[in-house]
Amino acid sequence: MNDKFSIGGIEIDNVTFSEALERIVNLAQQHRSQYVVTPNVDHIVRLQEDADFMKIYQGAALSVVDGMPIVWASHWLGNPLKERVTGADLLPRLCEVAAQRDLTVYFLGAAPGVAQLAAERLQAKYPGLKVAGLYSPPFGFEKDVAECQKIIDLINHCEPDILFVGLGSPKQERWIAAYQTQLKVGVMLGIGAAIAFAAGVEKRAPVLMQKTGLEWLHRLAHNPRRLGARYLQDFGFFKIVYRTWREQRQSKK
Repeated sequence: MNDKFSIGGIEIDNVTFSEALERIVNLAQQHRSQYVVTPNVDHIVRLQEDADFMKIYQGAALSVVDGMPIVWASHWLGNPLKERVTGADLLPRLCEVAAQRDLTVYFLGAAPGVAQLAAERLQAKYPGLKVAGLYSPPFGFEKDVAECQKIIDLINHCEPDILFVGLGSPKQERWIAAYQTQLKVGVMLGIGAAIAFAAGVEKRAPVLMQKTGLEWLHRLAHNPRRLGARYLQDFGFFKIVYRTWREQRQSKK
Protein backbone atom coordinates (compact mmCIF):
# COMPACT_ATOMS: atom_id res chain seq x y z
CA MET A 1 0.00 0.00 0.00
CA ASN A 2 1.42 3.36 -1.06
CA ASP A 3 1.49 6.51 1.07
CA LYS A 4 -0.36 8.41 -1.66
CA PHE A 5 -2.98 7.70 -4.30
CA SER A 6 -2.75 9.60 -7.59
CA ILE A 7 -5.70 10.46 -9.81
CA GLY A 8 -6.51 13.31 -12.16
CA GLY A 9 -3.14 14.96 -11.65
CA ILE A 10 -3.28 15.18 -7.85
CA GLU A 11 -2.03 13.06 -4.99
CA ILE A 12 -4.24 12.08 -2.06
CA ASP A 13 -2.63 11.08 1.24
CA ASN A 14 -3.50 7.50 2.10
CA VAL A 15 -4.41 7.86 5.77
CA THR A 16 -7.04 6.62 8.17
CA PHE A 17 -9.31 9.12 9.88
CA SER A 18 -7.25 8.89 13.07
CA GLU A 19 -4.01 9.40 11.15
CA ALA A 20 -5.46 12.43 9.36
CA LEU A 21 -6.62 13.87 12.67
CA GLU A 22 -3.17 13.54 14.20
CA ARG A 23 -1.44 15.06 11.19
CA ILE A 24 -3.80 18.06 11.19
CA VAL A 25 -3.19 18.63 14.89
CA ASN A 26 0.55 18.49 14.20
CA LEU A 27 0.13 21.13 11.47
CA ALA A 28 -1.87 23.29 13.87
CA GLN A 29 0.88 23.15 16.46
CA GLN A 30 3.51 24.20 13.89
CA HIS A 31 1.60 27.48 13.37
CA ARG A 32 2.80 28.03 9.80
CA SER A 33 -0.53 28.87 8.10
CA GLN A 34 -0.71 25.58 6.21
CA TYR A 35 -3.93 24.19 4.74
CA VAL A 36 -5.72 20.91 4.13
CA VAL A 37 -7.82 19.97 1.09
CA THR A 38 -10.57 17.35 0.97
CA PRO A 39 -10.98 16.14 -2.64
CA ASN A 40 -14.32 14.79 -3.79
CA VAL A 41 -15.56 13.88 -7.27
CA ASP A 42 -16.51 17.47 -8.11
CA HIS A 43 -13.02 18.67 -7.19
CA ILE A 44 -11.31 16.00 -9.31
CA VAL A 45 -13.40 16.96 -12.35
CA ARG A 46 -12.89 20.70 -11.80
CA LEU A 47 -9.14 20.29 -11.41
CA GLN A 48 -8.83 19.01 -14.98
CA GLU A 49 -9.75 22.38 -16.47
CA ASP A 50 -8.87 24.84 -13.71
CA ALA A 51 -5.12 25.47 -13.51
CA ASP A 52 -5.48 27.87 -10.55
CA PHE A 53 -7.45 25.31 -8.58
CA MET A 54 -4.78 22.71 -9.40
CA LYS A 55 -2.08 25.01 -7.98
CA ILE A 56 -4.10 25.37 -4.78
CA TYR A 57 -4.25 21.59 -4.45
CA GLN A 58 -0.56 21.23 -5.10
CA GLY A 59 0.17 23.71 -2.31
CA ALA A 60 -1.78 21.80 0.36
CA ALA A 61 0.07 20.30 3.32
CA LEU A 62 -2.39 17.42 3.46
CA SER A 63 -5.01 15.99 1.08
CA VAL A 64 -7.64 13.62 2.46
CA VAL A 65 -10.35 11.88 0.45
CA ASP A 66 -13.90 13.19 0.94
CA GLY A 67 -15.69 11.20 -1.78
CA MET A 68 -16.61 7.51 -1.61
CA PRO A 69 -16.42 7.11 -5.43
CA ILE A 70 -12.73 8.07 -5.17
CA VAL A 71 -12.23 5.40 -2.50
CA TRP A 72 -13.88 2.82 -4.78
CA ALA A 73 -11.77 3.96 -7.72
CA SER A 74 -8.60 3.57 -5.64
CA HIS A 75 -9.50 -0.08 -4.98
CA TRP A 76 -10.19 -0.74 -8.65
CA LEU A 77 -6.91 0.92 -9.64
CA GLY A 78 -4.96 -1.26 -7.24
CA ASN A 79 -3.94 1.31 -4.63
CA PRO A 80 -6.77 1.30 -2.09
CA LEU A 81 -7.25 4.34 0.10
CA LYS A 82 -7.64 3.36 3.73
CA GLU A 83 -10.67 5.45 4.66
CA ARG A 84 -12.93 8.33 3.71
CA VAL A 85 -12.14 11.50 5.69
CA THR A 86 -14.79 14.20 5.35
CA GLY A 87 -14.73 17.81 6.46
CA ALA A 88 -18.10 17.27 8.15
CA ASP A 89 -16.56 14.57 10.35
CA LEU A 90 -13.27 16.37 10.91
CA LEU A 91 -14.80 19.53 12.39
CA PRO A 92 -16.34 17.97 15.54
CA ARG A 93 -13.47 15.55 16.07
CA LEU A 94 -10.89 18.30 15.75
CA CYS A 95 -12.87 20.38 18.23
CA GLU A 96 -12.80 17.44 20.62
CA VAL A 97 -9.02 17.13 20.30
CA ALA A 98 -8.58 20.91 20.50
CA ALA A 99 -10.39 20.92 23.84
CA GLN A 100 -8.10 18.16 25.10
CA ARG A 101 -4.86 19.77 23.89
CA ASP A 102 -5.61 23.42 24.62
CA LEU A 103 -5.82 24.48 20.95
CA THR A 104 -8.01 27.37 19.78
CA VAL A 105 -10.43 27.29 16.84
CA TYR A 106 -12.06 29.94 14.64
CA PHE A 107 -15.21 29.57 12.51
CA LEU A 108 -15.42 31.55 9.26
CA GLY A 109 -18.58 31.09 7.21
CA ALA A 110 -22.20 29.91 7.41
CA ALA A 111 -25.25 32.17 7.68
CA PRO A 112 -25.47 34.83 10.41
CA GLY A 113 -25.93 33.24 13.82
CA VAL A 114 -25.16 29.71 12.62
CA ALA A 115 -21.48 29.71 13.59
CA GLN A 116 -22.41 31.02 17.04
CA LEU A 117 -24.89 28.20 17.49
CA ALA A 118 -22.33 25.67 16.29
CA ALA A 119 -19.76 27.05 18.73
CA GLU A 120 -22.19 26.84 21.64
CA ARG A 121 -23.18 23.26 20.82
CA LEU A 122 -19.57 22.14 20.38
CA GLN A 123 -18.46 23.83 23.61
CA ALA A 124 -21.30 22.12 25.46
CA LYS A 125 -20.24 18.77 24.02
CA TYR A 126 -16.50 19.33 24.51
CA PRO A 127 -15.93 21.31 27.72
CA GLY A 128 -12.82 23.42 27.55
CA LEU A 129 -13.05 24.07 23.82
CA LYS A 130 -11.68 27.55 23.15
CA VAL A 131 -13.45 29.31 20.27
CA ALA A 132 -11.15 32.22 19.49
CA GLY A 133 -13.71 33.87 17.22
CA LEU A 134 -16.29 33.50 14.49
CA TYR A 135 -17.51 35.55 11.56
CA SER A 136 -20.19 35.24 8.89
CA PRO A 137 -19.04 37.25 5.85
CA PRO A 138 -21.57 38.96 3.59
CA PHE A 139 -22.42 37.61 0.15
CA GLY A 140 -19.76 38.47 -2.42
CA PHE A 141 -17.21 39.42 0.24
CA GLU A 142 -14.39 37.64 -1.61
CA LYS A 143 -14.48 40.42 -4.25
CA ASP A 144 -14.28 43.17 -1.64
CA VAL A 145 -10.65 43.88 -0.72
CA ALA A 146 -11.61 45.93 2.35
CA GLU A 147 -13.91 43.18 3.66
CA CYS A 148 -11.23 40.54 3.14
CA GLN A 149 -8.73 42.69 5.01
CA LYS A 150 -11.24 43.08 7.84
CA ILE A 151 -11.55 39.30 8.07
CA ILE A 152 -7.78 38.86 8.04
CA ASP A 153 -7.46 41.38 10.87
CA LEU A 154 -10.18 39.65 12.91
CA ILE A 155 -8.48 36.29 12.54
CA ASN A 156 -4.96 37.58 13.13
CA HIS A 157 -6.08 39.31 16.30
CA CYS A 158 -6.92 35.85 17.67
CA GLU A 159 -4.15 33.83 15.96
CA PRO A 160 -6.17 30.60 16.15
CA ASP A 161 -4.53 27.19 15.92
CA ILE A 162 -7.28 25.85 13.64
CA LEU A 163 -9.28 27.93 11.17
CA PHE A 164 -12.45 26.28 9.82
CA VAL A 165 -13.59 27.92 6.57
CA GLY A 166 -17.14 27.02 5.55
CA LEU A 167 -17.78 29.01 2.39
CA GLY A 168 -18.52 26.26 -0.11
CA SER A 169 -16.16 24.98 -2.76
CA PRO A 170 -14.18 26.21 -4.60
CA LYS A 171 -14.66 29.61 -2.93
CA GLN A 172 -13.28 28.45 0.40
CA GLU A 173 -10.14 26.89 -1.14
CA ARG A 174 -9.50 29.96 -3.30
CA TRP A 175 -9.86 32.31 -0.34
CA ILE A 176 -7.58 30.23 1.86
CA ALA A 177 -4.86 30.08 -0.79
CA ALA A 178 -5.18 33.77 -1.69
CA TYR A 179 -4.59 34.95 1.89
CA GLN A 180 -2.48 32.09 3.26
CA THR A 181 0.64 34.19 3.67
CA GLN A 182 -1.24 36.99 5.43
CA LEU A 183 -2.98 34.82 8.01
CA LYS A 184 -1.49 34.05 11.41
CA VAL A 185 -2.98 30.63 12.00
CA GLY A 186 -1.86 27.08 12.54
CA VAL A 187 -3.82 25.14 9.94
CA MET A 188 -6.83 25.93 7.73
CA LEU A 189 -9.52 23.58 6.46
CA GLY A 190 -12.28 24.20 3.92
CA ILE A 191 -15.19 22.31 5.44
CA GLY A 192 -18.24 23.32 3.36
CA ALA A 193 -21.51 22.92 5.24
CA ALA A 194 -19.89 21.37 8.33
CA ILE A 195 -20.56 24.46 10.47
CA ALA A 196 -24.27 24.26 9.63
CA PHE A 197 -24.22 20.53 10.41
CA ALA A 198 -22.57 21.19 13.78
CA ALA A 199 -25.17 23.87 14.53
CA GLY A 200 -27.97 21.44 13.69
CA VAL A 201 -29.56 23.78 11.12
CA GLU A 202 -28.75 21.40 8.26
CA LYS A 203 -28.92 17.63 8.35
CA ARG A 204 -26.45 15.24 6.77
CA ALA A 205 -27.57 12.19 4.86
CA PRO A 206 -28.32 9.09 6.94
CA VAL A 207 -25.22 7.11 7.88
CA LEU A 208 -26.16 4.27 5.53
CA MET A 209 -26.23 6.70 2.58
CA GLN A 210 -22.85 8.10 3.65
CA LYS A 211 -21.27 4.64 3.80
CA THR A 212 -22.75 3.51 0.48
CA GLY A 213 -21.66 6.63 -1.37
CA LEU A 214 -25.17 8.01 -1.81
CA GLU A 215 -24.76 11.17 0.22
CA TRP A 216 -24.77 13.13 -3.05
CA LEU A 217 -28.32 11.86 -3.73
CA HIS A 218 -29.48 13.22 -0.38
CA ARG A 219 -27.97 16.62 -1.15
CA LEU A 220 -29.43 16.63 -4.66
CA ALA A 221 -32.91 15.87 -3.35
CA HIS A 222 -32.69 18.83 -0.98
CA ASN A 223 -31.18 21.27 -3.49
CA PRO A 224 -31.84 20.07 -7.06
CA ARG A 225 -31.66 23.49 -8.71
CA ARG A 226 -28.19 24.31 -7.41
CA LEU A 227 -26.65 20.85 -7.62
CA GLY A 228 -28.30 19.24 -10.65
CA ALA A 229 -26.03 20.71 -13.32
CA ARG A 230 -22.93 20.19 -11.20
CA TYR A 231 -23.62 16.51 -10.67
CA LEU A 232 -24.17 15.99 -14.40
CA GLN A 233 -20.69 17.39 -15.02
CA ASP A 234 -19.30 15.10 -12.34
CA PHE A 235 -19.96 12.06 -14.52
CA GLY A 236 -16.69 13.09 -16.15
CA PHE A 237 -15.01 11.44 -13.17
CA PHE A 238 -15.47 8.03 -14.77
CA LYS A 239 -13.44 9.17 -17.79
CA ILE A 240 -10.68 10.29 -15.43
CA VAL A 241 -10.67 6.90 -13.69
CA TYR A 242 -10.51 5.10 -17.03
CA ARG A 243 -7.71 7.38 -18.24
CA THR A 244 -5.74 6.70 -15.05
CA TRP A 245 -6.21 2.97 -15.55
CA ARG A 246 -4.94 3.19 -19.14
CA GLU A 247 -1.91 5.22 -18.05
CA GLN A 248 -1.11 2.60 -15.43
CA ARG A 249 -1.30 -0.20 -18.00
CA GLN A 250 0.93 1.66 -20.44
CA SER A 251 3.54 2.41 -17.77
CA LYS A 252 3.79 -1.33 -16.99
CA LYS A 253 4.51 -2.33 -20.59
